[in-house]
Amino acid sequence: MDSALTLDRLHFAFTVTYHYLFPQLTMGLALLILVLKSIAIRKNDDRYNQAARFWARIFAINFLFGVVTGIPMEFQFGTNWARFSKFGGGVIGQTLAMEGVFAFFLESSFLGLFLFGEKRLGRLGHWFSALMVFLGSWLSGYLIVATDAWMQHPVGYAVADDGSAYLSSFWALILNQWAIWQYLHTMGGAVITGAFVMAALGAFYVLTNKQPEYGKMFVKVGVIAAAFACVIQMFPTGDAQGKMIAYHQPATLAAMEGLFKTEEGASLVIIGQPNTAEQKLDNPISVPRMLSFLTYQRWGAEVRGLDSFSRDQWPDNIPLLYFSYHIMVGLGTIFIAIALVGLFLLWRRRLFESRWMMWILMLSVPLPYIANTAGWMTAEIGRQPWLVYGLMRTNEGFSPTVSSGNVMFTLLGFMGMYFVLGILFLYLIWREVEHGPKMLEAPLTTEAEAGGFGARQE
Repeated sequence: MDSALTLDRLHFAFTVTYHYLFPQLTMGLALLILVLKSIAIRKNDDRYNQAARFWARIFAINFLFGVVTGIPMEFQFGTNWARFSKFGGGVIGQTLAMEGVFAFFLESSFLGLFLFGEKRLGRLGHWFSALMVFLGSWLSGYLIVATDAWMQHPVGYAVADDGSAYLSSFWALILNQWAIWQYLHTMGGAVITGAFVMAALGAFYVLTNKQPEYGKMFVKVGVIAAAFACVIQMFPTGDAQGKMIAYHQPATLAAMEGLFKTEEGASLVIIGQPNTAEQKLDNPISVPRMLSFLTYQRWGAEVRGLDSFSRDQWPDNIPLLYFSYHIMVGLGTIFIAIALVGLFLLWRRRLFESRWMMWILMLSVPLPYIANTAGWMTAEIGRQPWLVYGLMRTNEGFSPTVSSGNVMFTLLGFMGMYFVLGILFLYLIWREVEHGPKMLEAPLTTEAEAGGFGARQE
């Protein structure tokens, strides 16, 4: 493989992986902040309002770093992937532009109103700003996922005389079935991240007896949200996404499952190590016939193995794809167990006294980030060797005039800058955690005194 191409792939893999640490939390928190604001209005309880304001500050820090780390990625399409930009820019340029113009400005404008305009907006106006932040955040996510979905399952395009693709149906691009299920699965992962982060911080406050009232609130909301999101993540979104891969990228499914030989009644492997040299799984622990049933709803259904495809159609790195997929699934199973145990203890009114559970919630905070990263690695490594599935191979899309030395220089530069950004991010987050929600408390005002949208007129 060309060394420049290898470095181009590593460069984009590094920047996109680092970037996605931030938006997965903002998209998850956007929903939870709206929930907190809604509870505050329904119960007329200002504690939930203070909690929403606190998490909005965490949201804002993540949003800022997401923007800073996300903008360079779009420039990479032109600098490192010029041939791909020439081929697919007429299609993906639509969704990327919409994400920047509509969703980004919608999200950032109303975030400013939420953070600084509460007194003038009034209670209902402040709730409406939270709603618009949520819609902007999730709309932004959909447009990005729709861009990736076109690369996974290209629809709504035609090819011009010069060989480039152009958009022939805007609605086919936006309503791509692959995009819909991938989006729902991605948002489920984001909510899991937001819920576990909220529960982990709440557990920290409970264990340290630092603002325990808010800590219990965060644990309760986080555990309930995590339980719903984890179940939905498994079914229907995970199930539907798996079926999309089975029907449209069967070689990817075979590599994900370590299925080297076509089988009727294929087993679902729980643990094993792919041996590509001998085309088998070493030390497998599997559930008989389960893969056939999950994929085609028939215990004896035939599932195509990698032997059904020519070698040039196999994913480039089968072991990495296999382990990424199984890490994602394994952590997802752990999340369900943690959330359901937490929900059971909450129902029995023993959650906050169970210090062992508080420790589990607090220490589990890195796991959703690992699971989401592994999920995206599964999607993107699984698409290989295609940059646009079935249309453009990865080795055809990079910039041929950019040398490997130039790519290495910028990769090292990004690593250095992002390391400094990471330290700054952790400092800002820790400062907010140290302050906590009580630092935001102010004398309560009535709606009429606050004025603005939602205020009562005397």
